Amino acid sequence: HVQLVESGGDSVQAGESLRLSCVASGYTLPMNMGWFRRGPDNEREGVAVIWADGKNTIYADSVKGRFTVSQDNDNNLLCLQMNSLNPEDTAMYYCAATRPWADCSLRANTFTIWGQGTQVTVS
Repeated sequence: HVQLVESGGDSVQAGESLRLSCVASGYTLPMNMGWFRRGPDNEREGVAVIWADGKNTIYADSVKGRFTVSQDNDNNLLCLQMNSLNPEDTAMYYCAATRPWADCSLRANTFTIWGQGTQVTVS
């Protein structure tokens, strides 16, 4: 079965950058993938989605221009480059995946496979 393992979370100062990674295993086809986060308010927010073709992406308004999602299908790797971090970005960040033929969006219920999360704290 498909497994997702995130890494790269850390505690940083406002204005700094972080790069999150998600390694996927258990499948061979590219998948639609996304990053979601759950902050101190416990609300889950879609951050970025990239389709299996690697060409189409969408972002939450709160991260546009600061975050960039990328996918390396040869290595089953999903990344999230986060620049100009601010305290509002503090959250547990989750990697998610769904089959390439499935509809998906920034809504969490469009994804079926989830990682365990990596914590990002910005102060």
